[in-house]
Amino acid sequence: MRYEIRVEGHLSETLAKAFPELGHVVMSGQTVLFGPVVDEAHLYGLLARCQSLGLRVLEMRQVPE
Repeated sequence: MRYEIRVEGHLSETLAKAFPELGHVVMSGQTVLFGPVVDEAHLYGLLARCQSLGLRVLEMRQVPE
């Protein structure tokens, strides 16, 4: 499964390194994290990481492979 997680603001390179398994792109005042998610536990772990870093998740969606 591939996912996109949109967070508010521009992620610094330091914060982006907290998600080594995901790519990222900054656009329109948001950062889109994207990449493969192996299972539901991995997905919840990514969301927990966002929360612990104080990131505001705007959208999360599964995208076609």
